[in-house]
Amino acid sequence: MRPKAPVVKDIVLLGGGHSHIAVLRSFGMRPIPGVRLTLISRDVETPYSGMLPGLIAGHYTIDQAHIDLNPLARFADARFIRASVTGIDPDAKTVMLDERPAVKYDIVSINTGSTPTTHGTPGADEHTVPVKPISQFLAHWTRLKQRIEQHDGPIRIGIVGAGAGGVELALAMHHTLTKSIAPGGQKQAPVLELLTADDDILASHPATVARRFRRQFAERGIAIHTNARVTEVASGRLLAASGNAFEYDEVLWVTNASAPSWLADSGLDLDAHGFVQTNDCLQSTSHADVFAAGDVATMQNHPRPKAGVFAVRQGPPLTRNLRRRALGASPVRYRPQRKFLTLISTGDRYAIAARGNWSTEGHWVWRWKDWIDSRFMRRFKELPSMESGSQPQAYELPAALQSDLPDDDMRCGGCGAKVAADVLAAALADIAPIERDDIVVGLHAPDDAAVIEVPSDKLSVLSVDAFRPMIEDPYVFGQIAANHCLSDLYAMGAEPQAALAIVSLPAWSDDKLAEELRQMLLGAQSIFGPSDAALVGGHTSESAEVSLGFSVTGLIDRERLLTKASLRLDDVLILTKALGTGTLLAADMRAKAAGRWIGNAIDSMLQPNGPAATCMRNHGASACTDITGFGLAGHLVEMLADAPLGATIDIEALPVLDGALATLADGIVSTLQEKNERFSRHCEIDAATLADPRARLLFDPQTSGGLLAGIPPDRARACLAELRALGCAQAAIIGHIVDAADTTGRIRIHTSARTD
Repeated sequence: MRPKAPVVKDIVLLGGGHSHIAVLRSFGMRPIPGVRLTLISRDVETPYSGMLPGLIAGHYTIDQAHIDLNPLARFADARFIRASVTGIDPDAKTVMLDERPAVKYDIVSINTGSTPTTHGTPGADEHTVPVKPISQFLAHWTRLKQRIEQHDGPIRIGIVGAGAGGVELALAMHHTLTKSIAPGGQKQAPVLELLTADDDILASHPATVARRFRRQFAERGIAIHTNARVTEVASGRLLAASGNAFEYDEVLWVTNASAPSWLADSGLDLDAHGFVQTNDCLQSTSHADVFAAGDVATMQNHPRPKAGVFAVRQGPPLTRNLRRRALGASPVRYRPQRKFLTLISTGDRYAIAARGNWSTEGHWVWRWKDWIDSRFMRRFKELPSMESGSQPQAYELPAALQSDLPDDDMRCGGCGAKVAADVLAAALADIAPIERDDIVVGLHAPDDAAVIEVPSDKLSVLSVDAFRPMIEDPYVFGQIAANHCLSDLYAMGAEPQAALAIVSLPAWSDDKLAEELRQMLLGAQSIFGPSDAALVGGHTSESAEVSLGFSVTGLIDRERLLTKASLRLDDVLILTKALGTGTLLAADMRAKAAGRWIGNAIDSMLQPNGPAATCMRNHGASACTDITGFGLAGHLVEMLADAPLGATIDIEALPVLDGALATLADGIVSTLQEKNERFSRHCEIDAATLADPRARLLFDPQTSGGLLAGIPPDRARACLAELRALGCAQAAIIGHIVDAADTTGRIRIHTSARTD
């Protein structure tokens, strides 16, 4: 496979909405060399609005009604940053994010959706449940169903808003909440009521459609309150402009859409309701490098309702114009259709269709809708294979992007291929140096080398490690790399003191290099700071690809030093983190891993080992090591060393990351797996145990894995309880140290019922 082109242009996509998933798929099918996509989304799974009523009604599962953004971003070779957008500066071309550094862009597109309008209605924010964001509503919906199941009397639910969303939600809820209630039984069905400020439901639809739905509501006994504009909300109570009051146990808010609040301070042209105003090219009317689509935008010359159908159809023209803008070409105009097909479900595999003044209904309409929705979802779920070598990466840059590259084609290595000083200065501008008495020379006073005082009564503990990115998000990659490197110190019982960065960067333009380095170092700093490790300097060089590592030093009292090869007979083996990062990251690189699996794996890799190390040492740990590239079996063999000891491991006790067994079952393993399995010659594994898929996890290489320690048997349970209280939720007792004579190999692998 040829190397990737250098990054010249950054297109940043804000939100994983219906338009942006089309952009991602298109760039995955036909990338532009030199143009990098970055997706920023709070959620790893994006709901398809067309299937939401069917999900509420129980016709679809969560997975069927959601598109997993992680494999889609991988397919597009896009960076995926999981974060909430808090602002945008279109003049500085930066996007501000919650609890992490801002991200720079050359072109940005906004497709973050909208939320129901609660502004101007006192109490609505505190006492109602908005249907958007959908991910939060679905979590509440699960809790609401549980409440209803446990409640003796009828629960009264008010739904405010009688557009298509409110109507479909009411009918879907009625279907799923009443289908299990036997007629004449003691269990009473919830009372559902729909409120609207308009004269009728579905005010923007033809009268024939409203008539059909009023009949559906009457048949189900769902009351409709028209001309009921809600003016105030209290706990369990709605007050309407007419003076009428309505009592409910639950209020769901499905009113007209409102724009994200951060847009108000963006400096972008907005319409009267706060949405991004765009021209006929889906381009901001005030900033040419800003595009917007879906509910968050309003086309100045062609305003349309806030409906998912428009976001879906804006995907192709948005993609086309993002491509053209990146290549310096003029965008092309797009005119949305005035008449469009509407398919609205009634909760029970029945639907009503309308286009213009025409409408019809039936079970066949629902099947038609289901076919359309399912076909749409397959486009983003069934992606072409990304197995190694199946998608060669083009290197040649389009002519329009050549001028943005560094001038010299032949890169000199005689200077150590160092990154330029101004690039380093730009990257380090936001890195706040730690000033401590023991740091004589560091980033606060740069020199040829860092100088650190070492107390005479302490031992200095040193380690080094480096990686290529296993995560496309450079900030999170920096966090993981720093956490991984510190674990060697923690495993020996040392307290971190300082770190030196070792960085390789490709031959990109200076601004791209500075931004990449800045994000990685800020991520690392977010780990080093709380660990009291000072980043005091480092080395940067040019290379074919990005890599990041750290040389770390720590301090420890001589008598408190922990080594890996000092296990004792009868020690209980405790592992602090779940296994599976190797197979999951390998699957992620092939776009075969669910986003939530990778999210859990990242959370595990970011969990610091410092508190666990202190806990284990306080409980009398005899030996400790961190589980990394050699896998659990390989590191345990190192711990046993030449001692006359063996170990027994209960594979049923092994904590496993969500999804790891599924990816192993698909035959997806890390490149180190085969070499690690050579350690199996040290293992005694019977045929039945070998058939257990968890057996392969013993050899799965870990990134920023957990600690494995030998704990005295009388302290093991207390140690495990404290570890879990410290946040090591998957810490587990996985085995024991035995006399070597009790095992054929150094490690006996067996299965038995867990006892912890």
